[in-house]
Amino acid sequence: MALRNTSSRLLSLGREPQFTCLRCQWTARRKASTYNSEIDVSEDVVPDSSLLTPQPDQDVVTSWDPIQRSRNRRRQLPPSRYKFRPPRYYRGPLHPHQPPPASSPNSRLFIPGPFSLPRLQQTYSSTLAPDLLSLLYIHHPPGTLPGPAGQRLRSWDNSSPYHKNRPLRGPRGRPTLALLKRPITFRNIPRLEKIVVHHVIRSGDHRDSSYLHVAGMILQAVTNVRATVCKARHSIANFKMTKDKTAMAVKAELRGEDMYCFLSKVVDVVMPRIKEYKGVSGGSGDGSGNLAFGLQPTAVGMFPEVEVNYDMYPPRMIPSLDVKVCTTATNDRDARVLLSSMGIPFHGKHVN
Repeated sequence: MALRNTSSRLLSLGREPQFTCLRCQWTARRKASTYNSEIDVSEDVVPDSSLLTPQPDQDVVTSWDPIQRSRNRRRQLPPSRYKFRPPRYYRGPLHPHQPPPASSPNSRLFIPGPFSLPRLQQTYSSTLAPDLLSLLYIHHPPGTLPGPAGQRLRSWDNSSPYHKNRPLRGPRGRPTLALLKRPITFRNIPRLEKIVVHHVIRSGDHRDSSYLHVAGMILQAVTNVRATVCKARHSIANFKMTKDKTAMAVKAELRGEDMYCFLSKVVDVVMPRIKEYKGVSGGSGDGSGNLAFGLQPTAVGMFPEVEVNYDMYPPRMIPSLDVKVCTTATNDRDARVLLSSMGIPFHGKHVN
């Protein structure tokens, strides 16, 4: 109604109504640098805005030389004004000079990369992750909630008068409660977290250090990670073991690119060459999404890094490897689905 009154009033004065277009205002703001006085500006624009500021002369633009201006200073600024040099030593969180994060190219700890992703990681991101979301997703319509969780602790059967007022018992077969199952969404799709590969020296071989050296060399060649030595936790005189001195095992913890490369070698190279290999046992999980399997010395010798230099290692000293795959899944079922999609076979009864 107000718009009609305004139009009729303008027509009575002999002028045509002019309406301001909001899109034109937005375009004028976007093209403020190309404004000239011939273009009409909306009345809503403040007269002192940058749209009406004239451009500098061409002589001023060509004569601007910041390098010569800095050289003409009587007192030059310190070199740190132009170039940042991170401190060599870390002096605590309260020191005024803090080193940049390791992800910054200026950091002394910066490591460039990764320049390429492993094939298995690319396959997981492009194919496996969407498929796992489709397989494991449980839809709850809006306004509904999943059913109540059952009792996790065991109660007493009251067969004895001493059972009264006792606290509930723990779960059967384990000292701690299992992880709660979270609903699978696009935020928590199961993925690999880390892989731990280790070899335990037999009780009679820990006296000879050559077994430990060969196991460490093979473990480092296969995993591309430097192996760490694990010492004995207790002293046993019959086995001549001394606490924190006798080396008992070697292990390597794989993450990121090394983890995917190692698992792809196991799935694509080693497992297909094992004769009458049934697969990983279906009950090899720990109930929290972590699965484990072992490789015999004959299977360890099938790795490309060991096979190309097989004569360098004594056959009787080639170790067997225990592989533990840790995932972000909260139960063994989701972890088996993840590893099955990556090519690891399972046999036997699947225990959840």
